[in-house]
Amino acid sequence: MATGLSQFKAKTSLLPHTRRWRPAVHRAAVVSMDQNQTYWATIEADIEAYLKKAIPIRPPVTVFEPMHYLTFAAPRTTAPALCIAACELMGGERGQAMAAASAVHLMHAAYYAHEHLPIKDRPSNKPKIQHKFEPSIELLTGDGMVPFGLELLSRSMDLAQNHNPDKILQVIIEITRLTGSQGMVDGFYRELELNGSNIEYVCKKKEGELHACGAACGAILGGGAEDEIEKLRQYGLYVGMIQGLQNGVGKDNKGMEEKIEKFKILALKELESLKGKKIGLISSIVEPSLLVV
Repeated sequence: MATGLSQFKAKTSLLPHTRRWRPAVHRAAVVSMDQNQTYWATIEADIEAYLKKAIPIRPPVTVFEPMHYLTFAAPRTTAPALCIAACELMGGERGQAMAAASAVHLMHAAYYAHEHLPIKDRPSNKPKIQHKFEPSIELLTGDGMVPFGLELLSRSMDLAQNHNPDKILQVIIEITRLTGSQGMVDGFYRELELNGSNIEYVCKKKEGELHACGAACGAILGGGAEDEIEKLRQYGLYVGMIQGLQNGVGKDNKGMEEKIEKFKILALKELESLKGKKIGLISSIVEPSLLVV
């Protein structure tokens, strides 16, 4: 899982900046964006460190070597970091959501492994990845990564006194819904079936609901009220739609910029009634210049 400030800058540079900065505040804008980028980069680094500790290459090596490799071979998605940010926005501590954020990444990595199996009938426009293992090994390993993520969540209840079992159960339900037949599986299936049509639906099912799940899980663990959880779920959905359109199935689609702008407005609207010192930070994943005053 690639991390670091340079990667985050590359990611956020794709986001549309429609606000015009006034010359008088341009210097402040640069400082604010650096703060935003540092915030997300530190979250990414913490998640990576947690996963490396959770999935070392250990006996049985035939299981943990491919699992370790495929966990970090998948490209970074902002859904796990959004889980942490949502938890902190609700007043929680980073450690409370670390297992959930790591589980969200494992779900993403498992489905990425399945989607990119080295078999002949896969679409030729899929990104190339380096395969170290046979297709059967990668398929079985991806299957094993999903329950391993849920195991991380279950074990987290024993590692911290501030974890509420009911909240962990809620998070497990959120993640199992995401990975079920009406979640990401539906998105991958429809992408193959639709052959380029109804891009928004595919983005919603793949990146949209992945980010919605991450944000909702973080809000739950951070102690958010039901209405706050739902607002952050919707915020995550729109964030994922933006990511999917920019970097995935919709990146070459006509009218993409207008769609992205629409989802950006909808995303920020979900944050209007929320309060907290980190509103500017969590909103910067959509609009990096919002901390400018």
